[in-house]
Amino acid sequence: MKFTIVSNALIAPNVYSMRLCGDTRSIKRPGQFVQISVPGFYLRRPISICDWHAGEKGTLDLIYKVVGRGTEGMAELEVGQELDLLLGLGNGYDVDRLDEVTRTQFPLLIGGGVGVPPLYALCKKLVAGCKKPRVILGFNTAEEVFWKTQFEELGVQVIVTTVDGSMGTKGFVTAAMEELRGKYDYIYTCGPEPMLKAVYSICDQSGIHGQYSFEERMACGFGVCMGCSCETKYGSKRICKDGPVLLKEEIIW
Repeated sequence: MKFTIVSNALIAPNVYSMRLCGDTRSIKRPGQFVQISVPGFYLRRPISICDWHAGEKGTLDLIYKVVGRGTEGMAELEVGQELDLLLGLGNGYDVDRLDEVTRTQFPLLIGGGVGVPPLYALCKKLVAGCKKPRVILGFNTAEEVFWKTQFEELGVQVIVTTVDGSMGTKGFVTAAMEELRGKYDYIYTCGPEPMLKAVYSICDQSGIHGQYSFEERMACGFGVCMGCSCETKYGSKRICKDGPVLLKEEIIW
């Protein structure tokens, strides 16, 4: 699918926000991702979807961090350039599960670094569904913080944690979870695996269920190459196809 770059701007050290215009009708859930063909590189780059407006001429917002040559190439792309995308990939977050299974009203959204973006569209959907989410955004330093204002504009409580204490709560996202103990009844989270494991440990002790979005290296993005397979309590699953979102009760640590 062909998309045109509308903007591509630096929003934090090595972190960029890109807006694209194209047919977004295949995107169904927050937490899905796209595979971008970056000019000059053979393998596509998987990037989680921050937000989108559906339509044949819709918009797509992506936030990505420069971590290698491929994303360096993305940062150099200019407004007006055309990109080839595979989109509507992955299972995304299942918001309907809240009403069908858990009856929760106070979900807690926890994002670490570039695990923050997919939680934004999720938060919008939860608010629209009359839920009362709270949001924890975890970063290393105040300089790295992004998208705090955008979440606050949705009318939700936002707690920022920084490892060095330069903004918000000092420490990891788990410190903020302790502050909110008893004020949430479900978890949605995305971030590096050590963070997910720490969140899981707290939720396991308190019996809180949730959905965990995993970051993983992948090649095809749609379940053919099997390169991103992981073991769950219900057998092997592919992060790109069966994930990236897994239910807490199926995760093996």
